[in-house]
Amino acid sequence: MKKPAFIKPGDTIGLVAPSFGAATEPYSTRLASAIRKFEERGYHVVTADSVYKSDGLGISTDPASAAADLVSFYLDDRIDAVIAVGGGELMNETISHVDFSALRDARPKWYMGYSDNTNMILPMAVIAEVPGIYGPNAAGFGKPWEATEEDAFMLLEGRKDTVSGFDLYELPFSPEGEEEEEEDPLAPYALTEPKILTSFLPHKGDLVKADPSETISASGMLLGGCLDILTNLGGTEFDRVPEYCSKYGSVIWVLEACDLTPMSIRRAVWTLLHRDWFKTASAFLIGRPLTAFRQEMMGVDSYNAVTDILKDLQVPIIMDCDIGHVSPMMPLIIGSRADLTVKGNDIRIRMTLD
Repeated sequence: MKKPAFIKPGDTIGLVAPSFGAATEPYSTRLASAIRKFEERGYHVVTADSVYKSDGLGISTDPASAAADLVSFYLDDRIDAVIAVGGGELMNETISHVDFSALRDARPKWYMGYSDNTNMILPMAVIAEVPGIYGPNAAGFGKPWEATEEDAFMLLEGRKDTVSGFDLYELPFSPEGEEEEEEDPLAPYALTEPKILTSFLPHKGDLVKADPSETISASGMLLGGCLDILTNLGGTEFDRVPEYCSKYGSVIWVLEACDLTPMSIRRAVWTLLHRDWFKTASAFLIGRPLTAFRQEMMGVDSYNAVTDILKDLQVPIIMDCDIGHVSPMMPLIIGSRADLTVKGNDIRIRMTLD
């Protein structure tokens, strides 16, 4: 894997919109605040044309133009890191116009984002062999910075190589089951729920819940992202995962879901297993799901949707991690070599680029 240079004050951050942009509220307010915060830290900020467009169908602008912005910013030597302004739905159409083999020959630089940005981060890791940060989109930096934002920026600056879980998380839905409307677009997280990790360990061909006093350890390359996107990438020209696993060996898989129900999570995990993605898995880190949060369908929940499918691999599975769509999130370097330690509700992930 190549090693992007860490950024420092005086460098330039490029903001792109290969999926959703920031042309509407609350995203425009959040992004304006984020840009001010980046500049207050001493960084120059440039924005791609697509960031403030909304003429696309389910995307900021037409996919070819969004891809041209993305590639030109990545190749521009005046730009030192690229951050997506948002997630979205149809970035897969954008990467139809991206030659990741060509990006492999460019100067490596950091790309950060999550959710739909899995479409960039995974192919960059497995095709271009450049790590990226699965962490907050640029608009997410507009709110008061908490551990998620601080950790993500310290990873970009090379001032941190280890992340750990948080004590509390934010409920994704109100008690009535409706998504809460954000009255203040710059509001901090509403962290009210104690984080509880549910860990499973191999035992006689099955998986059993780990005792909270037991220490779980694993090492390997970090791969993964949003399961909704990973399933779509499998089997396409952007899928070099089996070859990557053969080359780099053990993989700690990072999986989290946005729109998937428990049933669709189970189908997605089954699909990737049978695409030979998990042949070198040493552990799985599973984030709290958004749509499937506390949901059950005909006996299938977000836990057995994973454990029933993966139990034959006989590796640890750590569930309800601070990863992805249910805030807060631990930013992770996809394509780094990681050492994982879990004990009870405590988790530490040390990431290196050597």
